[in-house]
Amino acid sequence: MREEDIDIDIDDLENECPDDVEPVGDETQLYEHFRVVVDKGQEMMRVDKYLFDRITNSSRNRIQKAADAGFVMANGKPVKSSYKVKPFDVITVMMDRPRYDNEVVPEDIPLNVVYEDDYVMVVNKPAGLVVHPGHGNWHGTLVNAIAWHLKDTKGYDANDPHLGLVHRIDKDTSGLLVIAKTADAKTNLGWQFFHKTTKRRYQALVWGNVEQDEGTVVGNIGRNPKDRLQMAVLPEGEGKHAVTHYRVLERFGYVTLVECILETGRTHQIRVHMKHIGHVLFNDERYGGHEILKGTHFAKYKQFVNNCFDICPRQALHAMTLGFVHPVTGEEMYFTSELPDDMTNLIGKWRSYISNRELE
Repeated sequence: MREEDIDIDIDDLENECPDDVEPVGDETQLYEHFRVVVDKGQEMMRVDKYLFDRITNSSRNRIQKAADAGFVMANGKPVKSSYKVKPFDVITVMMDRPRYDNEVVPEDIPLNVVYEDDYVMVVNKPAGLVVHPGHGNWHGTLVNAIAWHLKDTKGYDANDPHLGLVHRIDKDTSGLLVIAKTADAKTNLGWQFFHKTTKRRYQALVWGNVEQDEGTVVGNIGRNPKDRLQMAVLPEGEGKHAVTHYRVLERFGYVTLVECILETGRTHQIRVHMKHIGHVLFNDERYGGHEILKGTHFAKYKQFVNNCFDICPRQALHAMTLGFVHPVTGEEMYFTSELPDDMTNLIGKWRSYISNRELE
């Protein structure tokens, strides 16, 4: 493996992806991104400095983050950045997803740019658009669209992991994402996400009547041992700590519109936490929300819900607001994205349904 091939992305180091990222690989499986055998004449040296001298297009800070996350290993065992390498040590950098072997190609895909300057860009992603190229989706992604939009921007390389998207959302979730146009901007923004100083609010339509007007869900999230395509709330000591705050916005009897605020950003966090408290997201196929979970057995009602599924043919989840401190100016930035038409129409249909029932 060539040393310059290493792809250390701050998202992968910190595992601080937004709640609705598609899972990538088994949580217990790691993939080798870099390997080197220490020369017999090598003097003892901190592993972070040793790797910094050998990995092209990375920084010592990023390597230290990788070590802190358990991705830097000596002789097959995770080590901290202060570990001193010795002659004949086998030093590897492992990641929880395979290496990207395909080059990102700019593609002329419509992009809804909410804000842009020389350092950052905020976009509003539609539902149905895959964020990152990956297995089965090497083209037609948001990253390809960004590469096209910034193809004439001096210094921007879509294949440089130190630039680009700082966080991600799932294909079938709509909403706001921030892109870093410089390496320093990405490091700064990644640090804000890691330390939970960003502001992220989602709106979701969930099954059932959420009884409490507001509440907090605390539960470690990890891979569901019974279904590897799902995440789940796991017992203490397993998975990763996750906290979601929610607030009821509107009730429609059999479904509830809620606002969710992420304190952490685990894979599928909102979807898993809401299911954990008995309120699966509406039309969330992966977690069973595409079935009629609440309501009557009348054929008319079943037809109504099926029509709702057709109106919003994906999980009803939208990343509505995004706030962060500008990495260069220090200005507080705050962006809001209105609900897309499919969710607006879905909510309107439920609102009309419950109003008509009350008149009967």
